[in-house]
This record gives sequence, C-alpha cells and structure tokens, in this order.
Amino acid sequence: MTLSSFLSTFPLITHPAFYAVAIPAVLLMGVSKSGFGAGFGSLAVPLMALAVPVPQAAAIFMPILLVMDLLGLWAFRQHVDWRLLRFMLPCALVGVAAGTLLFRLLDARLVAGLVGLFTLLFLAQRLLFPPRPDSAPPPRWLGAVLTATGGFTSFVSHAGGPPINAYAIPLRLAPLVFTGTMAYLFFVVNLSKWAPYAWLGLLDMRNLATSLALLPLAPLGVWIGVNIAKRIDQKLFYRLVYWGMALTGCKLVWDGWLA
Repeated sequence: MTLSSFLSTFPLITHPAFYAVAIPAVLLMGVSKSGFGAGFGSLAVPLMALAVPVPQAAAIFMPILLVMDLLGLWAFRQHVDWRLLRFMLPCALVGVAAGTLLFRLLDARLVAGLVGLFTLLFLAQRLLFPPRPDSAPPPRWLGAVLTATGGFTSFVSHAGGPPINAYAIPLRLAPLVFTGTMAYLFFVVNLSKWAPYAWLGLLDMRNLATSLALLPLAPLGVWIGVNIAKRIDQKLFYRLVYWGMALTGCKLVWDGWLA
C-alpha cells in the first residue's frame, strides 16, 4: 500500500505543527495518569487545541485515554479507596450526562475559562487559609458538587482534574491511594463518554486515525510517571499537584477569556 492510498483510507492529520503540540500533550497526559504531576493532565487538551479545535482535540484523546486508564488500573490496582470511589463515581456520571446534553449549547472556551477561574480560586484559598493538620475534610455535599462538576468538565475538554482535586486533595490521601482512586474514577468516567462522543459525531475516521498514530506514546508517558510516583515524598507530591493546577488554571483562563 502506497502512502497516498494509506492516507486516503486512514486520513489522519499530517501537519507537523499539530504533532509539535500533540506529542508533548500525550506525554503530559500519560505522566499525569500515573499520579505524578496529576494537576498537569488538564493542560493536555488546551495544549493540543493550539493546533485543532477543542472538541476535536478531546475526541483524539479518547482512545489514548482508554489505554492510559487501563495501564493506570493495573499499576495501582492495590491502592484504591473503594468507599470514596463509590461515593464519587455516581456524582461524576451525573456530570457526564449534563455535559452530553449541554455540549452543543456551550462555548468550550467559556467552560475552559470557568474551570480555570475555579482552579485559581481554590489554590488562592489554600494559600491564604492553609488547612491545619486536624482540620475536618470537606463536607460530602461539596464533594458531590465538585465531583459532578469534574465529570462535566471532563466530558467537555478532559479537564475533570481541577474540580475533583479540589475535593480529593484536602482528604490527605496517601499518594498511591490518591492516584489509584483517581485512576479507577476516570477510567469509568472516560469509558462512559464513548457513546455520547459517537452520538455527537466526534469519533470520525480522521480523529481516530490520528489518535492511533499517537497511541504508542501513551504507555511511555504512564511508565515515566509511575516510576516517579512510587518514589516521591508525599509533601513534594502534593506540591507538584498544586503547581500543575496553577499552570492549568492560568492556561484555561487565558484560553477562555484573554486569548
């Protein structure tokens, strides 16, 4: 099969500028899926969106996320807070359902800006009013709202991390338990998005072919992150999550209102 016939059958994106941002975005998402640098994963779609529209970037990530999620499940299968997962999962799926119904009515840039603003406000609150070691965890009603918001923003732009981190970080889970619980949560959330994405016409051959071309990078990013996450100090772990959330918040605010 010649290159031209291959591209006519599998019409993937071929522009070099796309891969200049897509390759770092996939590696960044893979590292975040390991738990190390968890706050950075929400930068992946905005980064890829420098070359393609946000909905297309989100669609390209779907098969990649599936592979990454499966690798994360295997790597952290013994480190899951099942009680917390049972509470968060239904809330996240409510958010996915809301995202499905509102997807065509919402401007993705506006959603990105709101997620970024919320993220920066959360970080400002943590900086100005740092929690004490004996402080109570967030109330469950707030956890339900934040997790549902995370399911919604995950559907729109795979940016579910900041709202969910805002609830999960104050719980002060061990890094491996935090990572494992988030791995299982986002596996189900991302799996639930396949049918709605197909229904909305986002999973076309061009996006899927491009995703397959990027797929070999998925295990590389997860492998890098897993090897670091298993050796990292808990204090440094959460400090890196905060830095990731700060960068994500600034980037999303820029994309939503300033670009």
